[in-house]
Amino acid sequence: KDFRDAERLVKRLVADELKLSFVPDWEQRLWRTLTRRRYQLTRARVQLQNQLEALLEEAHLKLSSLVSDLLGVSARRMLQAIADGETNPEALAGLADRRLRATPAQLSDALGACTELHAVYRRLIKMMLGELKVIEEHTAELNQELATLLRPHQDAVERLAEVPGLGVDSAQQILAEVGTNAAVFASDKNLCSWVGVCPGDEESAGESSSHRSPQGNRQMRRLLNQAANAAVKTKGSIFEIVYRRLVQRLGHNQTIGAVAHRLCRLIWLMLRKGVRY
Repeated sequence: KDFRDAERLVKRLVADELKLSFVPDWEQRLWRTLTRRRYQLTRARVQLQNQLEALLEEAHLKLSSLVSDLLGVSARRMLQAIADGETNPEALAGLADRRLRATPAQLSDALGACTELHAVYRRLIKMMLGELKVIEEHTAELNQELATLLRPHQDAVERLAEVPGLGVDSAQQILAEVGTNAAVFASDKNLCSWVGVCPGDEESAGESSSHRSPQGNRQMRRLLNQAANAAVKTKGSIFEIVYRRLVQRLGHNQTIGAVAHRLCRLIWLMLRKGVRY
């Protein structure tokens, strides 16, 4: 089998079918550095939120059960007051926004443990809020830097952001990974194969062993899978129709893969042809 594999590779080399890997130019590599760093900060923010929620549960502060966003405006004001030493539950409940669904009585009951809260918990909450502020400041700086660098390609960003499941951040990352016009990829199939959102063809000595999708570009695969999950929830979109048609037969995961494949082909068409969604 090794000899037959070697023979097949030699034939592909003679036929000029073995291409070099895609290495973008320095400008696109700079975009990639910024977008991937922004994603790391986003993950760090989510991780910090989970750690903060675990800390509050340990301190018997049930705030997360009454607010939709633990790092929202109302919750952050209450947490900052707790970190500063506030011990009155009614005063903490009064810091909540009027539009919050939870009543002041419910908030006071959930924050009742703050009357005897140990000082160590207050210091830890203050440290986490400080880390959160630094992460948000760095994220804002990265957003500003990306907006400046991608200003000449603002039209492409806006066109991609119109696609269901995508947004400005996703559009910027797509341009950083694929390029402004996907000129490196001769067809939408080439792009899907490079990203890894197509069935694989693992063949050895003429025998197919698996159709598992190739690894491809991990950043684009993650982005397309997230966009597909959001696109199928957009009422009236073609992606919602495709999802409902395929999910009974393929299941959720494979259907999301199929939607991601469609999104990838659509992205190539919009970048290469310059059309709108």
